[in-house]
Amino acid sequence: MNRTDRQNPVCRFLTAFALAIPLLLSGGFSHAQESSLPSIGGSAGLISGQQEAEIGQQVMASIRRSAPQIQDPLIYDYLHAITYKLVPSAPLDNRELKLVLIDSPALNAFAVPGGIVGVNGGLFLNAATEQQFASVMAHELAHLSQRHFARRMEQQETSAPLTLAGMIAGIVLSAVTQSDIGIAAIAGTQALSIQNMLAYSRAHEQEADRVGMEILANAGLDPRGMPEMFEIMMRQNRLQGNQMPEYLSTHPLTQNRVADSRNRAEQYPDERIRDGQEYHLVRSRLQVRYASSAQLAVETFEDYLARDDAKRNDAIRYGLAVAYQRNQQYDKAEHILRELLDGSPGRITFQVTLADVMLDQKRYEDARTLLRQALARNPRNYPITWTLAEIEIADGNGDTAAGLLRDLARRLPEREQIWLRLAEAEGMARNIVGVHRARAEYYALMGDLQSAQRQLRQAQEKLPAGSAERQVVNERLNDITDRLQARRG
Repeated sequence: MNRTDRQNPVCRFLTAFALAIPLLLSGGFSHAQESSLPSIGGSAGLISGQQEAEIGQQVMASIRRSAPQIQDPLIYDYLHAITYKLVPSAPLDNRELKLVLIDSPALNAFAVPGGIVGVNGGLFLNAATEQQFASVMAHELAHLSQRHFARRMEQQETSAPLTLAGMIAGIVLSAVTQSDIGIAAIAGTQALSIQNMLAYSRAHEQEADRVGMEILANAGLDPRGMPEMFEIMMRQNRLQGNQMPEYLSTHPLTQNRVADSRNRAEQYPDERIRDGQEYHLVRSRLQVRYASSAQLAVETFEDYLARDDAKRNDAIRYGLAVAYQRNQQYDKAEHILRELLDGSPGRITFQVTLADVMLDQKRYEDARTLLRQALARNPRNYPITWTLAEIEIADGNGDTAAGLLRDLARRLPEREQIWLRLAEAEGMARNIVGVHRARAEYYALMGDLQSAQRQLRQAQEKLPAGSAERQVVNERLNDITDRLQARRG
């Protein structure tokens, strides 16, 4: 992968998709927040709530098909936790968010209508503290809550909006071909309008800064994380010879804005809020992921640990254990993880990682015992349940794995990899109807409604008339068929 932000096709894809979305539809929504910007009032605004939901559904399907994602449950679980720590303090109409983790070390984050919030893995690498990371998330939630996409569209006085299908097709083409040809194709005569909308206005950014700081403070986090993060971005910009991080291409940053955010943050009480340990564990995990080699990851964390001030740093020790695991030095990884568990016996991240090390060595019973005990203390936990299902699949126990994954799929129906893995487990268990149903849900999330319809029909054919399961399949098939017909117009 080319790790240069400006040449990263996934970043171009997400930037264009997120910021060209307001050109899609006319229609609208109300804006209830007080601000210095014009309000979009009444029911005849720019994008209706239903249209937003439909946009979000199709955007997510395109991201799933075309953008590489991090599927690591430990990382996703942290992102979910920190986001929903902020959500109660955010003035959002829709608090059912869809979270996306893009597998790229570039510094980027985005939010689009329909409640989609995404970050690159690189945001963890660049944000040295949890407060800094949370400030970016709060800023994106502020853009969503203030409906800046629609307000930007109103300012542009956009007419003759593009069709949704054409926009998606063009953006996907750009991502798949790793070029701008798709963006050029969908832009057409509106290229200038799209170019004008690629960056938030200064007023929108200042409003997102203000609202984001309020979200941080009300959530018990430090608003000072925001100017600190801005300074990191500015410093990175200078070090890279003014080759700005992708994030800054759509969130313009000036010295005045940095100073304004610093002054605004200083108005809040200086409470010296401490980071949660989990942030730094996840950050170490991603540092190992993006190291150019397993050996380099080991050497880097061994160097960190050699420093006197780092010897008691659990995040560095954990990072070294993950690096040892990646380098297949399993005994060393296990030794560190057991020491860490002695100090924090209930920490899920240590338990799951140790089970992963055992799984790599095919020590299925040891890993199963460890995670069964962990699951008893943390019922329905995503990383524990997922890893336990992986152990059962590796050990040939498809029926047990399918039971675990069905429970996960009920609670996390938007996680497409759960449905894909469930289909595999159902196949191992020789539950053919279960295979068809799981594949149908996977295809639906990927936007392939025809394949979803076909899978459900195959499940329907294998079920006795009048059975309860057939009735469930019939209802889902009707829903998919209705969506398919609506798409065809």
